Amino acid sequence: MAVSIRWCIVGLLLALPCVVGAQQVSDTSFVPRVGPPGYPRGRGPVLLIDGGHHNFHTASGRYLPFARLAESDGFRVRGSAAPFTRALLDSARILVVANALHADNVQRWQRPIRSAFTAEEVRTVREWVESGGSLLLIADHMPFAGAAMELGRAFGIGFIDGFAIDQAAQNGPTMFRRAGGSLAAHAILNGRTRTERVDSVASFTGSAFRADVAVDTLMVLPTTTMILAPQVAWQFNDSTTVPIPGSRALQGAVLRVGRGRIAVFGEAAMFSAQLGGPQRAPMGMNYPIASQNGQFTLNVLHWLAGLLPSDGGS
Repeated sequence: MAVSIRWCIVGLLLALPCVVGAQQVSDTSFVPRVGPPGYPRGRGPVLLIDGGHHNFHTASGRYLPFARLAESDGFRVRGSAAPFTRALLDSARILVVANALHADNVQRWQRPIRSAFTAEEVRTVREWVESGGSLLLIADHMPFAGAAMELGRAFGIGFIDGFAIDQAAQNGPTMFRRAGGSLAAHAILNGRTRTERVDSVASFTGSAFRADVAVDTLMVLPTTTMILAPQVAWQFNDSTTVPIPGSRALQGAVLRVGRGRIAVFGEAAMFSAQLGGPQRAPMGMNYPIASQNGQFTLNVLHWLAGLLPSDGGS
């Protein structure tokens, strides 16, 4: 087991230098190639990007490329630095929560990991979704998955607070493809037209989750995935917690709750375009073999907004 751990750690450090020992920044020059917009510019639904929970990804920061992509599709994008209240949520059609943290873990990426949200906020979000709101919940590798556990649990999603590492993804991201079934058939993969069809999606480490309720699976982690759960983020060694087998764990799924919709993902960079490391290496939609990540992002937003069927059909 120690040999296997050592192998996947070396592969991870080689493949993802931008997340180890270097600051990630948004790639502001990136322009994705996508299909026709879902709405006239500035006339689509309000999309609220959370920035009130010490989020690692915000509308004006590392999720700026995501925000610009959504705006180009007609969504009215707003950032928020406020706690979740019903009045705030009712002002939006879609709430995006990406890599939130509790204040205690902002500078200390080590256990124990505390919930980024109060119990009252979790109840408020649950009730808002039940009444027709749409939530895009993204929780990356430790400590972000741990910080999102309580919010995920409110919807039957069990985040695994570790690092989902594909041992077969040498010097690159984990690839999810229709061929082979790691990308499951769904309206999100089909899009509204042939030009919006998605056949592959790249993700960059991240976490994993399991569902305790019925969900529509989107991204199934490869059988070669191991999930490492260290006490301190990125500090792997032979005494690291024994890896949890990642086979058949999920990294993307959607579900209906009451009149609302939820999309859950265990990786954040795939929805943005970032640069990192000493050579400012790309990670996300700007990665060479992640050319369909931008369209996948829009298809997810279209599903949350109701432009695609809720039952997963074409």
